[in-house]
Amino acid sequence: QVQLVESGGGLVQAGDSLRLSCAASGPTFSSYHMAWFRQAPGKEREFVAATKRTGDNTFYAASVTGRFTISRDNAKNTVYLQMNSLKPEDTAVYYCAADTRYYSTSRLGYDYWGQGTQVTVSS
Repeated sequence: QVQLVESGGGLVQAGDSLRLSCAASGPTFSSYHMAWFRQAPGKEREFVAATKRTGDNTFYAASVTGRFTISRDNAKNTVYLQMNSLKPEDTAVYYCAADTRYYSTSRLGYDYWGQGTQVTVSS
């Protein structure tokens, strides 16, 4: 069972950048597909980006394509989300998620979740 801990959130202005990190415990990180989701107040948790086990395939939500980049370093058991050109509508709690079976845009496809990190973008 993997444990996930996110970091890197904060308060920034529109147009700024942030890089989120998600550190995973355990020796089998490379066996997990990884994803980032986010949840704004009063809204459902939504898919942001995902990467396959080896990092050679990534997928993004339309709302972040061209601005966000997901990457992973299997040697460091860490997945990253580089967020550029941030907008106020990107404000949310960001969660990383992991699963050994599914590479999915649905939150139902992931068994393991971190506690989340808050990202707030002011206008």
